[in-house]
Amino acid sequence: MILAVAFPESFRQITNSIRDFLGIHFGWFYLMVVFLCVVISVIVIFHPMGKIRLGDPNSKPEYSTFSWIAMLFSAGMGIGLVFYGAAEPLSHYAVMAPETTVFTQQAMLDALKYSFFHYGISAWAVYGMVALAIAYFKYRKKEVPNISSTLKPIFGKYTEGNIGYVVDALTIFATVVGVATSLGLGAVQINSGLNYLFGITQSINVQIIIIIIASILFLTSAVSGINKGVRILSNTNILLAILLMLIAFVIGPSLDIANFFIESIGAYMNDFIRMSFRTAASGTVAQQGWVQSWTIYYWAWWISWSPFVGVFIANISKGRTIREFLTYILLVPSIFSFVWFSIFGTLAMNGTTPGSPIIKMPISNMLFGIFNQYPLAIILSILAIILIIIYFITSADSATVVLAILSENGNEETSKKIKVIWGIILSSTATILLINGGLDGLQNILIITAFPFSIILMLIVVSVFKELVYEKDEMRLFVKAERHPTVDRPFKSYENQNKEDEE
Repeated sequence: MILAVAFPESFRQITNSIRDFLGIHFGWFYLMVVFLCVVISVIVIFHPMGKIRLGDPNSKPEYSTFSWIAMLFSAGMGIGLVFYGAAEPLSHYAVMAPETTVFTQQAMLDALKYSFFHYGISAWAVYGMVALAIAYFKYRKKEVPNISSTLKPIFGKYTEGNIGYVVDALTIFATVVGVATSLGLGAVQINSGLNYLFGITQSINVQIIIIIIASILFLTSAVSGINKGVRILSNTNILLAILLMLIAFVIGPSLDIANFFIESIGAYMNDFIRMSFRTAASGTVAQQGWVQSWTIYYWAWWISWSPFVGVFIANISKGRTIREFLTYILLVPSIFSFVWFSIFGTLAMNGTTPGSPIIKMPISNMLFGIFNQYPLAIILSILAIILIIIYFITSADSATVVLAILSENGNEETSKKIKVIWGIILSSTATILLINGGLDGLQNILIITAFPFSIILMLIVVSVFKELVYEKDEMRLFVKAERHPTVDRPFKSYENQNKEDEE
């Protein structure tokens, strides 16, 4: 951040170069890591090891299913869904189609299909695997809830030394940058909404004021704790999001929305594996650039967010079986996202023709420009702004709690002072990145930061799968478990390995 302030132009050029290098030379790696998360998630869901509970054998969930889903969804998607809900499908349809010609029926279908792909099962598999690893080792293995603890089946006692310090430091760094990116996007879009409704100038100064006000709100919520702050705001947010979707569905081309939703779901399922491996290696330079600008950018975003979302989801998921945990995480938010993109994407693409002024709008303005074409535009815009503000608060609120836990070696009883410090760091990072690079600067740092953590993510997936297989064998869990760990003596493969090493 000091470099960004001291040498803004050099900082922008260097980060642009690093982002381009990673996108061109390691884009395939991001794709492989994310697909690995999907594959392992599906295997665990359908395997008998999915019966293993995140906690002692008789543990029960602490939150209702609705509150649990609302909290994980608000933490995991939030601002990005509102920011790109209409803008991404419209961009794929009217600006640069991923595989076909713009302004065609196929382009419209592809626009929704790829939006589903970017916000669907792949994204939530990344979150789910990190959350599973943390919850499994915390509640089942009685380990400190740090990312480094999840690597004990691979590195054993060495995770308590330098390896663990490096892993946890990279985790904190990735979390700060990932959340700061989202806060920057939120500030820009809130500014756009206020400009549309009240004529308030769109400028960095206004966006900084928005970040300051929102920071005061989310810090107030953070120090009140998960039960009082995040849970209430998350439940409110999910209800507001449903209300916004219902109004948009009723005033929009409802039949087209329903038809495109069904057809796009089919296209998404049919092309899922091909899209998961698509680098556009045999395509045009423009198509390769599209993959880097959209798919690789999203995968980097989800990877950088995964430690934050993972720790947060793990802390609210004690008592659920692994099968229930992964099934809900993969399917419920994905289906919600599919409905969201179908409604707002169809709303955006319907009637849009070459030369339409909406196409030339900044992405942050598109949602409000689209609303302006339909009845109840003011109501829709007000609801959207409130939704973004609450998403801003819940995301930053959750992140301050998680960062406090990570930086205090897994201590969940962190002081309010530590939460406030992390809240200030998050807000400051978002502000500095906006001033010294705008949205491009936010995206650059996000993709760069996600690269080292993507390597850690791959190790996490291998580690948790290895430990699940070990426990499955110890429990003789082929049809049903023949023995369970006792409350004070969980099964730990890495402890046995350490004893063998000492001998």
